[in-house]
Amino acid sequence: MKRHIYDCQAGCPVESTLQVIAGKWKSVILYHLFTNETCRFSELQHWMPGCSRRMLALQLQELINDDIIIKKVYPVVPPKTEYRVSTFGQTLEPVILAMEQWGNYYNSVSKEKENNGASSRVHQ
Repeated sequence: MKRHIYDCQAGCPVESTLQVIAGKWKSVILYHLFTNETCRFSELQHWMPGCSRRMLALQLQELINDDIIIKKVYPVVPPKTEYRVSTFGQTLEPVILAMEQWGNYYNSVSKEKENNGASSRVHQ
C-alpha cells in the first residue's frame, strides 16, 4: 500500500505515524515484539486471542511491507517462522511504550471510576 508523507501542517506527522501503526492489532503486535524480541506466529496468536489468524497475518504483512518488522522463515519441517522488529521499526519503541504507560493509567482511572460508581450506588 502506498503511504503518504503528511508534512503540510501541524498534526500531519501524527497522521504519518498513524498510517503505519493504526489498526487494532499493529501496536499490540509491536508491543509483544518489543517485550520478547522475536515471536513466532503461534505465540502472537496465543497472546492475542481476540485476533483471528487472517487478521494477524494481514497486520504482520502490512508491518513487513512498511519495513517495521522482519519475517524470517527457517527451512525446516514443519515450517518455522519468526518475526522481529527491524532497525527502522525500533524507532517506534518509545511510541509503543508511551501507549502502554497511558493504557495503564487509563485502566487505573477507569477502575477507580467504576469502583467509586459502585460504592456510591450502594450508599444511595
